[in-house]
Amino acid sequence: MDTPIRHDLETPLKGVRSNIVQSIRAYRVSDLQDAAQNLGHHFLYANLAEAQSKQDVLDLIGAQFTLPSHFGKNFDALYDCMTDPLHKSGPQPGFIVVLEQIPAHAKFDKEAREQLLDIFRDTADYWGDRKIPFRCFYSFL
Repeated sequence: MDTPIRHDLETPLKGVRSNIVQSIRAYRVSDLQDAAQNLGHHFLYANLAEAQSKQDVLDLIGAQFTLPSHFGKNFDALYDCMTDPLHKSGPQPGFIVVLEQIPAHAKFDKEAREQLLDIFRDTADYWGDRKIPFRCFYSFL
């Protein structure tokens, strides 16, 4: 067959806007990782199940995303690391991000979860302004 394969490779993302933060729902992490690889996009994954606090969440994201050592371990620093330095490092193909098992308890309450997701929404907007796909999928513990 001489038909382009690219459409098939995007199937897990069919109907998903190119710059969005949404619940992972029926998506499987392995399918999202395959889609990222097939599209040539960066795949960033963090499992946050062991986190007990905001600092734990930031530490796990920093380690699992392999953020630079100067990562300041606060929400502003997370946004900074996910945007401008990457943009300045050269053309970016796109991003698929998975935040799995975001904690939902007293030390990381609804407000903290929303602040975290807002960072990724702002990051999606940042890349969207630059016409670079940034899709973030999340689940709660």
